[in-house]
Amino acid sequence: MTFSSSSVAVRELPLFPLPEVVLFPGRRLPLHIFEFRYRIMMNTILQSDGRFGVLMVDPVEGKVANIGCCAELIHHQRLPDDRMKVMTLGQQRFRILEYVREKPYYVGLVEWIEDDPTDRDLHPLGTEVDQLLRDVVHLSGKLSGQEIELPDDIPTSPLELSYWVAGNLHGVAQEQQILLEMQDTAARLERESEILTSTRNHLAARTALKEAFN
Repeated sequence: MTFSSSSVAVRELPLFPLPEVVLFPGRRLPLHIFEFRYRIMMNTILQSDGRFGVLMVDPVEGKVANIGCCAELIHHQRLPDDRMKVMTLGQQRFRILEYVREKPYYVGLVEWIEDDPTDRDLHPLGTEVDQLLRDVVHLSGKLSGQEIELPDDIPTSPLELSYWVAGNLHGVAQEQQILLEMQDTAARLERESEILTSTRNHLAARTALKEAFN
């Protein structure tokens, strides 16, 4: 069911809550489907448009986030016992308006959300974040004694770059969820700049210490 009210599209979407997993638009997410209810869900969506919503679950409070990202199933492999390995790709972000049903799996009525339009040129901010990212990778490589290569296809669009960086932060699901929920590209990039600057400074200090004792 899909209908449009003014410019806001609303639809029913099967939902997949995952502990400490935050999906961003344009990012891939591999999944191993073994729970019976999610095997049912995957078989159902394979017969429709192959889309479902990924929502982060707070492992401490067990609370499910209200904003998530739609995943499109782009590849699947069936395993014994009807288990499945799937590869998904993040699409639009969404906000849950209400839960339509809970069994055998959650289905929600959702609305798509996008970043607010802006006249500001965000490319200088994007360039700053890109450079900080490269500094962090370079210093990480020096500390580990291994050369770490960034992929060649890092986005140059400020919006897509903000999603790419957020999707590659590790071990900070709560921070990722905050970044996912932001609807201001500049604010997201500025927050990522703060995170990367802090990380770079920490790594630079550790690198200096290591070199001093070598």
